[in-house]
Amino acid sequence: MCGIVGLMAKQAVNQGIYDALTVLQHRGQDAAGMMTWNEGRFLLRKSNGLVRDVFHTRHMSRLKGNLGIGHVRYPTAGSSSEAESQPFYVNSPYGICLAHNGNLTNSEQLKQELFSSDLRHINTSSDSEVLLNVFAHELGKQGPHLAPGDIFDAVRRVHRRCRGGYAAVAMINGVGLVAFRDPHGIRPVVFGTRDDVNGQDVMIASESVALDVGGFELHRDLGPGEAIFVDMAGEIHTQQCADHPQLTSCIFEHVYLSRPDSILDGAYVYGTRMQMGRKLGDRIQSDWPEHDIDVVIPIPDTSRTSALELAQHLGVTYREGFMKNRYIGRTFIMPGQTQRKKSVRQKLNAIDIEFKDKNVLLVDDSIVRGTTCKQIIQMAREAGARKVYFASAAPPVRYPNVYGIDMPAADELIAHGRSEAEVGELIGADRIFYQNLDDLKAACRDVNPALTSFDCSVFDGNYVTGDIDARYLSDLEASRNDVAKQEQSAGHHALVGMHNQEDGIDD
Repeated sequence: MCGIVGLMAKQAVNQGIYDALTVLQHRGQDAAGMMTWNEGRFLLRKSNGLVRDVFHTRHMSRLKGNLGIGHVRYPTAGSSSEAESQPFYVNSPYGICLAHNGNLTNSEQLKQELFSSDLRHINTSSDSEVLLNVFAHELGKQGPHLAPGDIFDAVRRVHRRCRGGYAAVAMINGVGLVAFRDPHGIRPVVFGTRDDVNGQDVMIASESVALDVGGFELHRDLGPGEAIFVDMAGEIHTQQCADHPQLTSCIFEHVYLSRPDSILDGAYVYGTRMQMGRKLGDRIQSDWPEHDIDVVIPIPDTSRTSALELAQHLGVTYREGFMKNRYIGRTFIMPGQTQRKKSVRQKLNAIDIEFKDKNVLLVDDSIVRGTTCKQIIQMAREAGARKVYFASAAPPVRYPNVYGIDMPAADELIAHGRSEAEVGELIGADRIFYQNLDDLKAACRDVNPALTSFDCSVFDGNYVTGDIDARYLSDLEASRNDVAKQEQSAGHHALVGMHNQEDGIDD
């Protein structure tokens, strides 16, 4: 899960990209980067850290130009080294830079092709660099002068070579701004415009909230397989570039990843989460009509919308029972189990009066490893709750994600190979409720009936690209489990220490 933005404007774009990245920060807290184009030169600043920490005044003053792209990142696999932060750049042909959200499922095959056939070198373990080089190679076939049709032809060949879920934004030196979305539309990307006294500004971003903060009018999502090209005059060109496009967008975007004030594929995320709460309330009412729930309490922040609707649907009091420290990162993407456990207590603090002598229903957006909810249930008991029930606005997460979300290895998913009752026992809940998958799909369709299909692979193990087998998942597990991430982190720190010693810097 990453966030991307591209901006073509009639004035400097550095502040606009910075503002967009700040509202996309929830999509990646590992690294941030921005590249602008000015008078034939690309200007870059990228580093590990949050947007506010990566970009200082001295960096912003150097990022000149009316065209640029930006990125916020966390790694789905491989290291989180600064070298793998984005955007990436290649000087041949033309000079191209790219930022990417998603994951190429045939990245290793493409690396071999790039080396042996395309005569290109990949310098990192990032599939984003692979995607950039594939795009650059295909674009180079079009000749020295690029028309919109040439760019779309190159994107068409990218789709034929690349598999997985991806949304990318790119700049071509002196040519313009390009973005494209995978043929299944798994990862989101939208575009919009803003009127300027000198013409029209164009923004492309992962979520519509990035457009909102800049005063842009949302036009629409890019369709699956579609590409958009904004030339240097600011004219917008779009074309379908996939042979067999089919929208099967990631349903977990609605569950957790996207901000509630975003619109994805024509559906307000806030509205889909309201519907999730109502449908979960229906399930509880059906399975347990004589429930003894005294109060519904959300696990902040993502579950609030669903929890409030659930409480109203059941006719039960809704209360805020946890206060959140907003300066702690999302726990399910933290690299080690020890760090995640420590983080939960730092992140949340219980308000005892809302728990004392009550039967409490805690509501979360989903249950992944179970580490967080187990500790939260314990916190509720320590705060005086008589009974603690737990509800998930999503179905059981039983399978890893291969399209750009850092879901852990299958054996680290608490629901993998277990029944709902067994999960409830493991996390220490007196009773547990999960959303039904059909109800989750219906919640999205209730907001936008045009959404007929989704990628629900983390829930049902059905990988819509059709290229995922047991061997791929086994290799993925080896790269994503906690032991592998700790080894990668240790290797990264060793390299940083070596680099600092060579430069005479005190680490």
